[in-house]
Amino acid sequence: MGPATIFIAMVIAGVIVAFISLLVLRAAAAQPGMARRLAGPSERKVGSLLDANDTPSRPVRVIGRIRCRDPLDAGDGERLVAFHRDVEVRVGGKWSFVERMRETRSFELWDHDGSLTVDPAEAAEPIVTIPQVWRGRVDELEDPHASAAARLAERHGPATEARAVTRTINVADRLLVVARVERDPSGAVVLRPPEGGYLISAVALDDAMRLLGGTNRRAAAGGVIGLGVALVLLAVGGIGAFVTAMIR
Repeated sequence: MGPATIFIAMVIAGVIVAFISLLVLRAAAAQPGMARRLAGPSERKVGSLLDANDTPSRPVRVIGRIRCRDPLDAGDGERLVAFHRDVEVRVGGKWSFVERMRETRSFELWDHDGSLTVDPAEAAEPIVTIPQVWRGRVDELEDPHASAAARLAERHGPATEARAVTRTINVADRLLVVARVERDPSGAVVLRPPEGGYLISAVALDDAMRLLGGTNRRAAAGGVIGLGVALVLLAVGGIGAFVTAMIR
């Protein structure tokens, strides 16, 4: 077996390991990319951004509380700035959406030294908060979800299970928001969504890392390690195959 064959085999192995690792991460509901985006930036208070002479060149993790003049009324005195609900049914072995509700209100992220406006409609999904999860029978759904599930069943076969996941941001929450810091034409400091949208967490960083680690932390860790191994195999194999082809 020549060097070129070995390097090509490494590339193929890298692709296979990456594919398996992604399946493991998906099964564990882990989101390592979002965890890295949240944990990576430096943490700044609102007031420190307003007082700085220069704006950071990279996104930062801004910490502050919520002030909103027109919050969503969720009943029982609960006031929200974001309400996300996904209702799904399992049809033909796959989960299919019957509802994706997104309601938001712009708010001010503030501390005692000032405030900056954030529009959660521009947030990346999912917003990082402890979700409310319901699982049950399809016949427990009410309209309009029941009607939508019936239509899916007519096209794709029996619906065997239903679930609903609700994520909210309450006006009482203390937030972490990953954002770009810029100056508008008047010179005022403003927050802009980075590529992929604002990353908003309504829980502390350590708790957010646990949530983003998925339901099976060992499997998630194995998936991340597998992706690292896959990247090494792809890099070494690809470079080796290229060099071998060039010197022939």
